[in-house]
Amino acid sequence: MEAYSGLIMIIPMLVVFYFMIILPQKKRDKKTREMLNALKVGDNIITIGGIAGKIVNIKDDELTIETGVKRTEILIMRWAVKEVTKSAEV
Repeated sequence: MEAYSGLIMIIPMLVVFYFMIILPQKKRDKKTREMLNALKVGDNIITIGGIAGKIVNIKDDELTIETGVKRTEILIMRWAVKEVTKSAEV
């Protein structure tokens, strides 16, 4: 019985660890994946580097964004998008 006392303490800790850390992270990852898959031309975005711009072209995993007053175009990867600030008007 004493040999199993350590195991009996570890199992509840693993369950708590799963529900407190792993499950919420999976939910955040799913939400991020859905946001990246829903990107469309005209969306205003912010990149992980802090660059704000408007999507003008999408080709596979590459996005061309227009940013600044001079309308400079920058090519970024889809995974570099942090958030969509305003969706395109339909």
